Amino acid sequence: MHMSLQSIAWWPTVFVLAVAIVTDLRSRRIPNWLTLPFMATGIIAGAWLGGWQGLGQSLGGLALGGVIYGLLCFMGGMGMGDVKLAAAIGAWIGASQLLMALILTAMIGGFMAFGWAIVGGFVGELFSGSGDLLFGMRKRGLSPHPDLVLSNPLTRKMPYAPAIAIGTLISFFCHR
Repeated sequence: MHMSLQSIAWWPTVFVLAVAIVTDLRSRRIPNWLTLPFMATGIIAGAWLGGWQGLGQSLGGLALGGVIYGLLCFMGGMGMGDVKLAAAIGAWIGASQLLMALILTAMIGGFMAFGWAIVGGFVGELFSGSGDLLFGMRKRGLSPHPDLVLSNPLTRKMPYAPAIAIGTLISFFCHR
């Protein structure tokens, strides 16, 4: 991404991620009033600072975040607020940095889930469910797991905005 956009992206991203963490922890939602304006201003900033190339990078980041997290949402493992947040971040930082942020987010989310399972005393359930998700995909394909979806009131759910925030912020220091 154009260097000046990346330097400008830090503060709006920090602010939006801080609000997303608070709202996700409190209500298990990341509101549209937060993500949609952030997404729009990311596209505008990309075009303004980088011209057509910047616009393309912003749209590429938006698409990458939307497709990857959209697939996870379709499979029942993530909410639309997470999808819109990832797409909006992508609009600000572009696809290459977002890819790094998503990889870091997945690793951090895994560590957070494991820590949550240890504290909550359900490590066995975590591994059993993870195994069902991974190894059951051969039979299910991309269809949602019948039990391990957000819509199931009995499924344990972890707010994911903190993992997205940590992964994204670390990506600013790793990406060149």
